[in-house]
Amino acid sequence: MIKAIAILAVLLIGAVLVFAATRPDTFRVQRAASIKAPPERIFPLISDFKRWAAWSPYEKKDPGMKRSYGGAAEGKGSTYAWEGDGNVGQGRMEITEAQAPSRVAIKLDFTRPFEAHNTVLFTMLPTGELTEVTWDMQGRASYLSKLIGVFINMDRMVGKDFEAGLANLKSAAEK
Repeated sequence: MIKAIAILAVLLIGAVLVFAATRPDTFRVQRAASIKAPPERIFPLISDFKRWAAWSPYEKKDPGMKRSYGGAAEGKGSTYAWEGDGNVGQGRMEITEAQAPSRVAIKLDFTRPFEAHNTVLFTMLPTGELTEVTWDMQGRASYLSKLIGVFINMDRMVGKDFEAGLANLKSAAEK
């Protein structure tokens, strides 16, 4: 009986490992919100890393997080590095493109708890009194992230953070 259970367990683990290998090699998380403010009021909140404290959900996850800023004061070339607890890990962001008032592209590099290199894009599209703000992150999916994705829905998990961040951004921009 124990031998049969062991064989079943090995087969089940093997099936999960094979299934993970068949998952897509890339991922994308995207959320959007309508904000009652012009893009000119929203853009500076995104293109200046020092202003992220007003809206980024990650800033509140570890109040003791160490932060450092470099490069340009804001916009293209601006950098932000952080080192925090298990809730936020460690990494660095650099604004690679800033087209006022409609687009900010960011190179996002995580070093802890695992290494990852992603691209983040914020777009602001005015529609009457509102601005549709989209927060998009995409990148390569390592085998480890594919394996984790079998058990944890990364889109739902990260998407909740994006939704909270966009709600905070809405509050900050509509003041």
